[in-house]
Amino acid sequence: MTASPSSSVQKARKAMADRLREIRRDAGLSGEAVAASAGWYKSKVSRLENAVTPPSPEDIRAWCSACGVVDQAADLIAAARSADSMYLEWRRVQQSGLRQLQESYLPLYERTQVFRTYCANVVPGVLQTQSYATALLRSISEFHRTPNDVDKAVQARLDRSARVVREGNHRFVLVVEESVLRHRVGDADTMAGQLGYLLTAMTFPSVSLGVIPFSAERRMWMIETFSVYDEEQAEAELLTARVNVTAPSEVRQYLKAFAEFTRLAVHGAEARSLITSAIDSLK
Repeated sequence: MTASPSSSVQKARKAMADRLREIRRDAGLSGEAVAASAGWYKSKVSRLENAVTPPSPEDIRAWCSACGVVDQAADLIAAARSADSMYLEWRRVQQSGLRQLQESYLPLYERTQVFRTYCANVVPGVLQTQSYATALLRSISEFHRTPNDVDKAVQARLDRSARVVREGNHRFVLVVEESVLRHRVGDADTMAGQLGYLLTAMTFPSVSLGVIPFSAERRMWMIETFSVYDEEQAEAELLTARVNVTAPSEVRQYLKAFAEFTRLAVHGAEARSLITSAIDSLK
């Protein structure tokens, strides 16, 4: 089984908690002493040392001051922020709307040479049409109650996709479940246009699209949508957050899962037949 998509976050936060405990012990202090110095209830020390509560920059400064290692505070704060950035709640990154989120991906997309994406629910963003992306992002905006900048967010997504799919030295290896072809995002015309575009995109030199048929004998169960950028970073999409995975062992897990999905998928004429069948079902 693949690791939990939040396991990198948990490991990073546990490492930070362990480091705080080591600092306290090296200073020869009890938890009660650190709490008294920082003006906390002693239960807070336990929560921080057991990774129940992630430390704020102020917490780290107070801890280091109590333990006489003020010089270590800056590095610890940087490490804590890195751990926190692994798990980004949608409500945080979408609070100013969806356009900024779409634009924030561009540097990552531009430096990535090989994209590997698995989707069990929607068409991958790089291959979405304007109508499909509008219907999808509108539903996301309404669900998460973000500022309504859907039209600008859609244009940012389309501009980003055109820039990386049709320009530069990028390769997109995409695998979708057959259910993606059947789930209606928007009305029938929107889905017909989207599915027709998938047929067109399959002719792009930079795109490889595979479809896992309903009839496939599963050796790998359906999991959350995820992407792997080159072999350096993976990103999983949850309902409430996105999880950035950078630990090499966990990135390898996602690469292994993607290889399994690729083996289940059909390509070429067989994939086109499944897409065409989905189009015909809309009539």
